[in-house]
Amino acid sequence: QVQLVESGGGLVQAGGSLRLSCAASRSIFSFYTLGWYRQAPGKQRELVANSRSGGVTNYAESVKGRFTISLDNAKNTVYLQMNSLKPEDTAVYYCNARLTLTNTNYWGQGTQVTVSS
Repeated sequence: QVQLVESGGGLVQAGGSLRLSCAASRSIFSFYTLGWYRQAPGKQRELVANSRSGGVTNYAESVKGRFTISLDNAKNTVYLQMNSLKPEDTAVYYCNARLTLTNTNYWGQGTQVTVSS
């Protein structure tokens, strides 16, 4: 079993920044992918950014150049630095991890990000 604990959401004005954190209950080397998804009201959950084993990162087109995903191996934590936030970034953000050994997907509880105009 894997636990993912998120933190760092909140309310920010447009143009501001937030950093989300997701602490995993086991070594991040255990995971094939680690990343972030978001779900806005009435919309499907979508990939924001992820990091694959080997260091390959992927970003949604809508966040490229504004968001940065990073890993801290010592803390088993994945971060999402969000800059130049826009009202359309408002959503619940979920941490996601896929365990290499079992190919099982795990989700955090979600953290609300609200960007006011």
